[in-house]
Amino acid sequence: MSTVLIEVRRAKPADAGALAAAHDEAWRTTYRGIIPGAELEKLISRRGPAWWENAIRKGSRISLLVFGDRIAGYANYGRNRARSLNYDGEIYELYLRPEFQGLGFGRRLFAAARRDLAQSGLRSLVVWALSDNTPAVEFYRALGGRAVARSSERFGDRTLDKIGFGWPSG
Repeated sequence: MSTVLIEVRRAKPADAGALAAAHDEAWRTTYRGIIPGAELEKLISRRGPAWWENAIRKGSRISLLVFGDRIAGYANYGRNRARSLNYDGEIYELYLRPEFQGLGFGRRLFAAARRDLAQSGLRSLVVWALSDNTPAVEFYRALGGRAVARSSERFGDRTLDKIGFGWPSG
């Protein structure tokens, strides 16, 4: 019987290539049919290995969920960017490769990001999800997030609604 190590750890510059591949796969699966194809490909192509390596080197908070020797997913987080919302921290992105979804790994990654933010004094939290991304909306609701804001984002000629989910200090 073999044992596979599953860990959540901070991203290192050497992870940039594998992180870019996980991002590409997760975004294509998540947003196909939601974000127009050409716009989606543009967004993905901007996030190659060099982009991720630069973000890691500059100190962006990026945690990885590593399954054995494979990056299964990642979370990118920091201070809340929406000054109008009274939350300290924000998870900017939380994505898993499709084969790792629905197994509790997203919860584990979310908890690790939230714990890291809280250790820096950022105890309340907001996360944005496109309202057409039903799995994400259901995921954040299941984690106890309350819809606290609505906004929209433009992707080419399409405007998509998004929901801000909040978690108070605690």
